[in-house]
Formats: sequence, C-alpha cells, structure tokens
Amino acid sequence: MFPKLKLCTKFSSTVNQLRKLTSKDVTPINKILIANRGEIACRVIRTARRLGIQTVAIYSDADRESLHVAMADEAFHIGPPAAAQSYLQQKKIIQVAKESGAQAIHPGYGFLSENTEFAELCSKEGVLFVGPPASAIRDMGIKSTSKSIMAGAGVPIIEGYHGEDQSNETLKQEAAMIGYPVMIKAVRGGGGKGMRIAMNAEEFERQLESARTEGRKSFGDDVMLLEKFVQTPRHVEVQVFGDKHGNYVYLFERDCSVQRRHQKIIEEAPAPGLTEEVRRAIGEAAVRAARAVDYVGAGTVEFIMDKDQKFYFMEMNTRLQVEHPVTEMVTGTDLVEWQIKVAGGEPLPITQDEIKLKGHAFEARIYAEDPNNAFMPGAGPLDYLRTPKPDEDTRIETGVREGDEVSVHYDPMIAKLVVWSDDRSSALRRIRSALSQYHVLGLSTNIQFLMDLASHPEFEAGNVHTDFIPQFNDQLFPVRTLSDKTVCQAAIALMLIEQEKIHQHACSTLDPFSPFSALSSVRINSSSVHKMSLQDGDGKLDIVIQANIDRSFSVTFGGKTYQVTGEIHGEEAGVKLTCSIDGIFSKADVVVNNNTVHIFTIDGKYDLHLPIPSYLKSKDESGFSEDVLAPMPGVIEKVLVSPETQVQKGDPLLVMIAMKMEYIIRAPKDAKVQTILYKEGETVAKGTTLVHFEEEKSTKDDDSE
Repeated sequence: MFPKLKLCTKFSSTVNQLRKLTSKDVTPINKILIANRGEIACRVIRTARRLGIQTVAIYSDADRESLHVAMADEAFHIGPPAAAQSYLQQKKIIQVAKESGAQAIHPGYGFLSENTEFAELCSKEGVLFVGPPASAIRDMGIKSTSKSIMAGAGVPIIEGYHGEDQSNETLKQEAAMIGYPVMIKAVRGGGGKGMRIAMNAEEFERQLESARTEGRKSFGDDVMLLEKFVQTPRHVEVQVFGDKHGNYVYLFERDCSVQRRHQKIIEEAPAPGLTEEVRRAIGEAAVRAARAVDYVGAGTVEFIMDKDQKFYFMEMNTRLQVEHPVTEMVTGTDLVEWQIKVAGGEPLPITQDEIKLKGHAFEARIYAEDPNNAFMPGAGPLDYLRTPKPDEDTRIETGVREGDEVSVHYDPMIAKLVVWSDDRSSALRRIRSALSQYHVLGLSTNIQFLMDLASHPEFEAGNVHTDFIPQFNDQLFPVRTLSDKTVCQAAIALMLIEQEKIHQHACSTLDPFSPFSALSSVRINSSSVHKMSLQDGDGKLDIVIQANIDRSFSVTFGGKTYQVTGEIHGEEAGVKLTCSIDGIFSKADVVVNNNTVHIFTIDGKYDLHLPIPSYLKSKDESGFSEDVLAPMPGVIEKVLVSPETQVQKGDPLLVMIAMKMEYIIRAPKDAKVQTILYKEGETVAKGTTLVHFEEEKSTKDDDSE
C-alpha cells in the first residue's frame, strides 16, 4: 500500500566528517517510540522498519484497534480517548519508553511535538527527543520572542504588538494603531488554532475572546499578539534541516496558500511562479532563522508573501510538517530518516549544493468534513474505502482502513494523497485523476471539493492566495446536475447486480440450469420488463428497463430511450461497471448501501436513492421544528443559557469542542429556552438535539374592550 520512497544516494560530501565522529558523538537508535497516533505514527513506523529499527506505539482506548497499533512491533495502552488523558501524558510516555527499551521518542506533529517541557523531560530522563533542542522550541514557539530573534537575524518580519500588557483595552488600542484588519494570534499557536481576524473595531473584542478561549484549550496559554493582516497573501514555507555539527540546508519551498479556517487543505512544491532569485532568497532567510536558534532536525519556516513576492516571517514550526511528503517527492529524500539519524548525532547526509529540485508534487488532505456546510468537521465509520493504487509517484499517507472510525476526539483527517510528476500541469492532472479514484462511504468528505478546486482555471494557472476559496466560492461549489449517462449507469448496474444475485442463487439450487432459477423475470416468447424508481434529491426518476434478445437493455426515462450494454466485476461491497450507452463506452464504480446507489465516476460521486416504502419510514416525534441540533459530533464545552432564558436570534447558547476546534452554537431565532438536553463535558453525535425551545402559541386579537 505504501510506495518505496525515492532516496537520495549522495553521501560523499559527509564521509570525512562522519569518519571523524567517535562513538560518543553518535548514538545508534535500535528502538524508537512514536508519541503520536494515526497517519504520522504509521509514516514514522514505515521508515523505521526500512532502517531496521524496532517501533513502539502508544494508544488510547479509542485507538485500540487502530492501524498504527497493528503496524508497530509493540504497543502500550496510555489512557482514555481524550488527548489530555492519553497522548499528552508526558510522564506516562517516558515510562513506556523506559519499559520498552526505546532509546528515542519521535513526537510526530501536534500533541507534544512542540512542547518545551516534554523535550526537556526527555533530555532529563536520558531519552533522545527526535526534534530540536528545548531552547529552540521555546524561542520559536512564542511568537513575540521569535519575531524579535528573526529581526535580529535579518529575516523580514511584519511589525505588530507583542507586548506583555494583555488587557482588552490595550490590545484594542494597539489594534487601532496598527490599522484594521488585524490578525489576532495565540503566542503559542499553530495549525490555525487560536487565530482570528478582526476586520474592524466593532468585532475586535469578540474575536479576541474567541482566540483566547481556543488558545487556552489547545495550548494552555491565552496570551495574544497582534499583526497587520496582509490581504490576499500567499502562504509560502521553507523546509529547513540542521544537525548537531552546525550544518544547515533548505530543501526548497512549499506553497500552502489555499486554506479554510486558516488550515491547509492542498499543498504543492515548489511554489508556482517564484523567480529563482526569490527562491534562493527565501531559502537562505529560512536557514538564517534556523541558525539563529541553533536549530537541530526538521523545521519549517513559514512566510507571508505579497503580490510582489516580498516575503515576511510568520512563524517557525519546530517539527515535521503534515505536508512534508511534497518536499520529499521533489528532492528525493526521506526526511524522517534524516530526523532519526540527526537525532542520533550523525551529520546531514548532503550539502546544499547537492540538493536538487526535480519536478512538481501536490498533496491533497482528505478530511471527514462537509464543505457545503462551512467545512464542518465530521466523524463516523469508514464503511467503504477504496484508493488509487500507490506507486513510486503516488503516495497515500493514512492511519485508517475500511471499517475504522474517524473519532470525534482527534483531527478529522482521513489521509494525505500525494502525487509527483515532471511539471506542475502534469502533476495537477495526476492529482485530479487520483482524487477521482478515492472512494469513501460512511461519512462526508471533501474529495469532491478538492476535485473542483484542482480543476479551477485560476488554480491551474497557479494564481493562489489565502483568500482563494472565499473569492471563488460560487465556482468552487457548483450546482451539480445529474446526467442521463449517470442515471443509465445506476440503472444498468442495479439490473446486473440483481442478475448476479439470481445466478449465485441458481448455482446453489439442485437444478441450476432451470430457466426459472437462472433468469431474472423470465418470460416465454416475450421480453422481460423491469420498472424501478430512483430519487435524485427532491426529484423522482421512473425508469423502465427492457431486456433485449441480444443481451442489451433498452433504458427509458424522462421520455428518452437509451440502448445500453454492460458488465460488472468486483466484490459484494462494490462493483466496477463497464457499459456502452448508445455506443459510447464509460466506466464507473458502483456501491449499493442503505438504499442508496453511489456512483463514482471520473467527474466525482453521485448518489441516487431507492425510495423507502412509506410504512418503513420513521416519524419525527419531537414536535419541535426549530430546535438546536449539533452541527457536528463533539463535546459540550460550555452551556451559556438555562431553562426559561429568553434569547434573541444569534445569541450564544453553547460552546462545542470538535476535532480540537471551538464552535459557538447560536440561537436560530428569538425564543424562550425550555430544555437543555446535555451537560458540560458530555459527548454528542451530529444531529443530536441540544436545546428545546418553547413552542410558539398563536394569539388572537382581544376585542372585549
């Protein structure tokens, strides 16, 4: 499932340096503990296995059956599902490392990867931390400190307020002096968390409080900084690497501009449109940033770039980035291998002059989320999962399998789909094709959105920036119409699936050659006719299928008739359909599940529903048409109202935490609260009723006066 990485073989430049090292300088790593879960844990395990290094996984109650647990040589239970009680338990993790005999801990990304205290604890306990020294994490983890260091190192920065006075009034005054719009950031933030934009003074305090709350929840720190917000910027970041011998390199840049909620969803390397002069300048600036804090290991220096390709330091992520595979694809490296060897004391394997940029790579992050509902994150089972075939130029980085569940307790990313080709245009064609072959059922995903995004003319042209999605919102969310071809594909697939079931049944009888067992709707001296109905949203399609003597079918609906032939191959869960519709051949993958026909085509996924008989339909017994429902699965963080509270439309009712993000649930109308069904700390599923409102009573004019 996982392709072999294209590894760099140029080690000659460091042979002499390596020979000079003594056994005290290099610590061979024979066993490594991965203090993380999911996709990144699997990623580290694959490289460690190739290097002959044993691996130790940790897991929470929610991850007992997870892929990373199955892949590791050993796995230790660490606690309940909540990260604070499991994956953030520093002393427990150190204890597991010692019990298992692991010499090193790889923190992955997220969780403890940028935690100064954990890096210090590893050093104190004699366990190698596969990451930078605690001092570098501390200096670069606090944004106000990092900007001061960067200014001193000659790295361009955006001026703002990084002061100690955190009163609302002071921050508001500083924002006014900077000039709106301003960016509000948690000083220990990352991954788009604890970050808000205030477009004007009126919304400043509301955005400030929201950023503080998320900062406390995600990082245990609500100290904020302010920056001038550069409108329609590009987000360009540089992969840097340092070793314990003072060697530094940059492995070129990535463009991560297209985002939602300040979080990346598609990345590419190299950044489109950069001149070689800018490429070299931004890479050298990133190395100066790393050198300024004596950095060791893999790090990413993130820059804001304006329309004139002027760049400004934004922050440094002192860890391996989610999007590191695109850098590996265009440089022929394995950055996890570099991390492990550098942590053990070895020098960087190659010099800057030996790092060559080749081709172009894209990474699309496949999330459990609903793009049509403000990218609301989701959770649930992966009932059906099929992916494109991995090869040397196509990587699928994932931590889940079919049948696994995307948990409400962690990030909703299902996988990273990574492709490489000789140039940007061919790589873009490859990512679109690979996305069309990525099939998921059981929960909502952003796959169709990614396909539409990768097909947008401005994206194709490389005209990307952080406001790309809002600017082209209507074009990125087109109204998708069902074609007659897709209807024919669904209808013929249902017929062929039924015939296959009848054939299988016939083979199990005492007389498998009986026409009454072997044929569907057998008729003597006449053609069989099959009627079916399919629901497309609110529209109903009545379809008549007539079996012809030449094994073709006449499919009639909407006043038109099509001549169709087809055949299916595959398993019970889903079939591959090849068919001819009026002489035009096409292919599709078809899955019938829960009264729905899912058709996966080169243009995306379409769903047609088999009508449910009225006697099987359940009735809504709540009687409350405008109750407040959970927009996604999550945990109730705060309850802000009580029964009998009179609220106005837009008033905050509850605060939910889902996938490490904070969401405020607001009143949909003016009403009086009757019942609050959940308490703080309780977990709720998507669509669960959270708040009942009192029913509105009709009033009549009183004419008695």
